[in-house]
Amino acid sequence: MPVTLDSRLDGVVGGKTASALQRAFQMRTVGDLLSHYPRRYAKRGELTPIDSLVVGEQVTIVAQIKSANERKMQSRRGSLLEVIITDGQGDLQLTFFNQAWRMKDLRPGRRGIFSGKVGEYRRGKQFAHPDYELFDDDDAVMATAQAYATQPIPIYPATSTLSSWQIGSFIGHVLDVLGPLDDPVPAPLRERQGLLSIRDALQRMHRPESEDVIAEAVHTLRWHEALVLQTALLQQREHVRALSAVPRPAGSLLERFDAALPFSRTRDQVEVGDAIAADLVGDRPMNRLVQGEVGSGKTLVALRAMLQVAQSGGQAALIAPTEVLAGQHLRSITRMLGTQLAPELMPTLLTGQMGAADRRRAALRVASGQALIVIGTHALLSEKTTFADLALVVVDEQHRFGVEQRESLRAKGTSPHALVLTATPIPRTVAMTVFGDLDVSTIRTMPAGRAGIETFVAPLAERPGWFARVWERAAEEVRKGHQVFVVCPAIDVEAAGDAAVEEGEEAPEETAEEAADDSGSSRTRWGVVQVAALLEQHPLFGDITVAVLHGRMPAEEKDTIMRAFAAGDIDVLVATTVIEVGVDVPNASTMIILDADRFGVSQLHQLRGRVGRGEVAGLCLLVTEAPMRTPARSRVEAVAATLDGFQLAEIDLELRGEGNVLGDAQSGARSSLRLLRVVTDADLIALARQEGEAILADDPGLERHPGLAGAIERRLDTGERAALAKN
Repeated sequence: MPVTLDSRLDGVVGGKTASALQRAFQMRTVGDLLSHYPRRYAKRGELTPIDSLVVGEQVTIVAQIKSANERKMQSRRGSLLEVIITDGQGDLQLTFFNQAWRMKDLRPGRRGIFSGKVGEYRRGKQFAHPDYELFDDDDAVMATAQAYATQPIPIYPATSTLSSWQIGSFIGHVLDVLGPLDDPVPAPLRERQGLLSIRDALQRMHRPESEDVIAEAVHTLRWHEALVLQTALLQQREHVRALSAVPRPAGSLLERFDAALPFSRTRDQVEVGDAIAADLVGDRPMNRLVQGEVGSGKTLVALRAMLQVAQSGGQAALIAPTEVLAGQHLRSITRMLGTQLAPELMPTLLTGQMGAADRRRAALRVASGQALIVIGTHALLSEKTTFADLALVVVDEQHRFGVEQRESLRAKGTSPHALVLTATPIPRTVAMTVFGDLDVSTIRTMPAGRAGIETFVAPLAERPGWFARVWERAAEEVRKGHQVFVVCPAIDVEAAGDAAVEEGEEAPEETAEEAADDSGSSRTRWGVVQVAALLEQHPLFGDITVAVLHGRMPAEEKDTIMRAFAAGDIDVLVATTVIEVGVDVPNASTMIILDADRFGVSQLHQLRGRVGRGEVAGLCLLVTEAPMRTPARSRVEAVAATLDGFQLAEIDLELRGEGNVLGDAQSGARSSLRLLRVVTDADLIALARQEGEAILADDPGLERHPGLAGAIERRLDTGERAALAKN
């Protein structure tokens, strides 16, 4: 049976190797292995005379072995093999630790090619553990040497148990036995765009004969990614559009709500609201994303949609990423509905941490249709949660939820409408790449009457004394009658290290290793526990009420603390990112973010948006020990430089790369961009979308495009395939 991209790895490279590849990289098929592209290519270097070698350079030389001697090491156990080679003009020493077996090959008089990094030893030059290839035929040495020196060496993402060299050898074996391949890009499109065949692209990617052939392979494989991704998203959109939905015209509920609003809606709120209203009376399900800054009125827009579907007895379910945010939504929606409408719609909270009796009562109201607005967390996805007539699904902060989760909620109704909200502004290319199956609306204008926010960096690397000033400033705000948020990247850094982030909360947007890599520091300094202990002893905080909040606390306790903070009974709230979205306390004037370099641009911007929401001017202090001119410091300074979330979204994309921006929750195709870059490949993505539309218009089932159909199947993971099936 021929080896294909869908062949299981254990049948091609052996069970032991296949298990190692699956553990390290979740690879299961030949296609998974061949799409593990080199992260860079090393150069063996130009052929260089030994006399002119420069220390630190990677070079390749042709030389003859002069001598080879093994000796025991004096300072530690083991032996050292020392080989002297010469090119007739100069000598070079090769050293190998505990590898005496090499002496049988490295005999005086033999010639070969030696490649390595030039080091210094006892005022002479040396290679430590170099690569080499020995020749028996002297005439072949010079001819082969030039090709060997210019041929790029693929360097693969590797682990401590699987080296780049091993991965390269597995890929080489697979390429040797690979059978015929169906190309995902149709032949006419390949010709128009000057693309390689899939086999040639893979061959040049993994076995380039020279640097010149790599760019063409990369360009072809980027086209593959773009076309597969965009066609999959277009298919998903068409699946939804093919369904029929119950039209939900507006009526007296929405009229009464609008009449009672104490303010006029902004221009953008009106435009987006009109688009949603039109979607809801259509005969196919709405599938719309609304993006807008923190506080721009997305909840208002969503609530008006809920009232429109409620007019005909339809229920709306709003799913939020955390218990705190779900509770906050319940309170704000109940308040916005007022004493007349709230009893009619009966907003009901349903979360996993509710007591059994409360949860049973809430579930009964939802199942009976008594609750026309249901707000909850992942508990809404439970098989036990049923709806009488689910007409609208509202997903808050889409980047926290995978496609499968969104679709499993939609499956609880008969083709319900879907409205996705995000306060993380999305660059055009990301919207096209991540949300290509949704219609996108944007709210840019902000409501009037907001005092605004000033943001400052407290750079402790250069000015350690500013740490004390941060707490003085916090105490000053409390003396003025205002409240303060203090946000930490962890709960308790001493007990659990950097990873002390609770389930249901979003971790800071980089790992400790990444933070160490770009900030120069490998340790998170401040957790909620440490800050609470510091403030308890602080002389300025003797009469200031401090409370802590994090996701590992019981739901009832979290809710009590948030209510107390909103009521003004707590002066300073020390929390993790559980307060990142949706928490609305107009009297909170100050946001202090410790270890700010541990967070991404969009997180910092979201956190900052928790202050300056009313008439009180906002102050945000970004405290960081990251040195100047590091990527981590650049992120923090970018946030301090502008309040424009859309501008920051572009900066975020450039600083961190789309792999992080898209987020792991966007499962399957959406986070599997390996070569495609949504910043630099925007035009290619747009073109691929046009080509995908043309292909599907002519062949909706991709029956005449088996290569593309197979590539989509391979690229989507199980969850995303389930989502497509549910659609």
